[in-house]
Amino acid sequence: MRLIPCLLICLCCLQLQAQKKNGAYQLHIRKASSPIKIDGVADEQAWRDAEAASDFFMILPMDTSFAKVRTDVRMAYDQQNIYLLVENFNGAPGPYMVESLRRDFAFLKNDNFLLFMDPFDDQTNGFSFGANAAGAQWDGLMYDGGKVDLSWDNKWHSVVKNYPDKWVFEAVIPFKSIRYKKGITQWGINFGRNDLKTTEKSSWAPVPRQFPSASLAYTGVLVWDVPPPDPGANISLIPYLLGGINKDYQSGKPEKWRGDAGLDAKIAVTSSLNLDLTVNPDFSQVDVDKQVTNLDRFELFFPERRQFFLENGDQFTNFGYAGIRPFFSRRIGLGVPIHFGARLSGKLNKDWRLGVMNMQTGSQSATSLPAQNFTVAALQRRVFARSNVGFLAINKESINYNPDKAAPGAPVYSRYNRNFGLEYNLASANNFWTGKAMMLKSFSPGKSGADWAHAANLQYTSRQWNISWQHEYVGKNYTAEVGYVPRTGYIKLVPQITRLFFPKNGPVLSHGPQITSTSFFDEKMRRTDNELLTSYGLVFRNRNTLTLWGSNTYIKLLQPFDPVNIRKDSLAAGTQHNWNTVGADYVSKPQSLFTYSLSARYGGYYADGKRLTFTGEFGYRFQPFVSIALSANYNKLDLPQPWGRNDFWLVGPRLDVTMTNTLFFTGFMQYNEQMKNMNLNTRFQWRYRPASDLFIVYTDNYLPEPFYVKNRALVVKLVYWLNI
Repeated sequence: MRLIPCLLICLCCLQLQAQKKNGAYQLHIRKASSPIKIDGVADEQAWRDAEAASDFFMILPMDTSFAKVRTDVRMAYDQQNIYLLVENFNGAPGPYMVESLRRDFAFLKNDNFLLFMDPFDDQTNGFSFGANAAGAQWDGLMYDGGKVDLSWDNKWHSVVKNYPDKWVFEAVIPFKSIRYKKGITQWGINFGRNDLKTTEKSSWAPVPRQFPSASLAYTGVLVWDVPPPDPGANISLIPYLLGGINKDYQSGKPEKWRGDAGLDAKIAVTSSLNLDLTVNPDFSQVDVDKQVTNLDRFELFFPERRQFFLENGDQFTNFGYAGIRPFFSRRIGLGVPIHFGARLSGKLNKDWRLGVMNMQTGSQSATSLPAQNFTVAALQRRVFARSNVGFLAINKESINYNPDKAAPGAPVYSRYNRNFGLEYNLASANNFWTGKAMMLKSFSPGKSGADWAHAANLQYTSRQWNISWQHEYVGKNYTAEVGYVPRTGYIKLVPQITRLFFPKNGPVLSHGPQITSTSFFDEKMRRTDNELLTSYGLVFRNRNTLTLWGSNTYIKLLQPFDPVNIRKDSLAAGTQHNWNTVGADYVSKPQSLFTYSLSARYGGYYADGKRLTFTGEFGYRFQPFVSIALSANYNKLDLPQPWGRNDFWLVGPRLDVTMTNTLFFTGFMQYNEQMKNMNLNTRFQWRYRPASDLFIVYTDNYLPEPFYVKNRALVVKLVYWLNI
């Protein structure tokens, strides 16, 4: 693998240590000269005395001029809070465009304003707060220099008030709700606005159009008149009470009543380092997974949705690549209760970042699964302008378990599995060059040799070009029991190139081709898979998009595979399959009350078969209170016997009702013909005070043919956030 040292040298040589590009954009924040009431009315003396950030720059449609839509931002603070006042002036007549009052809305589908805050001024991590024009809140943790984890939830308050010529967003953010280093008087900051009526996206400090407005590489500077105050003791207790009932109709057993309680605690060890504790956590209110028709040879990936694992979890979960994840938190508590857990995470200083987590699960008598302990530790050191070096250690231990003494016929589990990894993340000062190089080693009983993994990528992104290279190696004995590594014993090569063109006028904003080649080889460099994908994309000025594509696929099966995944029969290992496919994808403009996306593909399939796929996502909003969505997927597979013709429908209607920005109802039904299952999930949420909720969740599972109830459950959960 001579690519390893070569690419590492390239990554280091590409470090650009230029001065921060947007350092000239400064907003001075001073202590409020009067009390501030959060009501959307800017009548306080404090706001008249505050400095304003205005003259925003356009990002879209083109980043070569000032924004046409005016936005004015003011900030102030007192001993406990940061205050924010934003005046979003009208860019065109007509009503504002919003999805609903649901929290953490989709950025591109709403008129909105967002604050991006980098309290360590490291251009990598931070916080985001904002609202849409109807008052729905947005908050999240920022990581990787421009991504926002919206699972983060904390205590803050805001009001949006609409006027004939503007909408005003006013917010108060407690110092205790964020993390920052004492004594620092300059924070990275930027403000982003999305105005759908004019199709304009803008920011205060200019951001190139190829990057999201959340890019911390392009923040301006928030200059404090004195260092921000010490938030003092910061301890939050978050207990919950739960009651519920469930009944399994298939087993014929009587209904089972459930009562439970648990506690989360958040303790600020320092102003930038936090300790999270959980005892008997419950995740019954978490959104259900969106199902897919499974025609894949390998295990599917479903994202983590449990908030405890998501908060500050990017150090653990972002280590590696999409197909090489040494840590995947959904492995913890899979079918067994979690008794307790702890996580210490945050900044040690501007350059060092720490994350340590320990979780303890119970045993499962039905499957003889022993109690297990999971420990994950991550340490990250910033280098150069915005890059970092990270170390990861993972240990999964079965408690008081000896597989040699397992009962006859009982499943056998490993005593332990350990992973150690080192990773270098490249992010140049201007974000044009990004990349990653990592190595992993696993330790498991009875496995040695070919038990390591390596991967690296390098990407160049400019306005016209996006060029990238990625390669991966995973040894046949590499094992990540707490990770997601669906495939082992391979070498993968993925070059990609995209070219964009920008017409000076007309309905098309940008267009251009993309070519991607994905090749798999075994450890002796014999080809097993290859896909060559060529596409041409068009982005219109109204933000609707169209992509046309074609591909050639070659697969040599390494193990038997059922091409319809319903256990009818399997194609033999070693058989070779080759086919061509064409397809098209279209996404409508987000300004309409009725929005939709359509996808279609037609081509060959395994065993000289044919595959036709149609996918649609349709939505209509009665803004801002009701949003109706329907997702539908149809697959038609024509194969030789014994499979023959197979038609699979997957349909999922969803209803979101947001009566206020604290009162929500969601109903979601999924019909999966491949799995022969129909699922109904409804959730009522009342945020009766900041970060405190009442949930009522009802779920049903049905067998559609003949129609029959499989199981049914009702849960009521009360969560209360208490600051000490």
